[in-house]
Amino acid sequence: MKFRRRHAVLLLAVAAWNVFSYATFAKNLAAAHARGEDRPTGYWVAHVVLIVVNLVIAAVLARLGLRAWRATDARTRESIDAP
Repeated sequence: MKFRRRHAVLLLAVAAWNVFSYATFAKNLAAAHARGEDRPTGYWVAHVVLIVVNLVIAAVLARLGLRAWRATDARTRESIDAP
């Protein structure tokens, strides 16, 4: 598959959305814990695992997006520089 610039933008946008939404979720979860919400330990553990997994997914998507961005940039330069 050939990556195009729009693929890179999509990957980077999804990564940014994941970071924003799960950072907000983590902040709200921490605030709930600080307020002393009475929840089972499994609730807190499960949600922390969700946050960590989704932030790892965001990092992978961002890495792929940056690689795709650089690859499309290199192809663009090559096609412009060609005689």
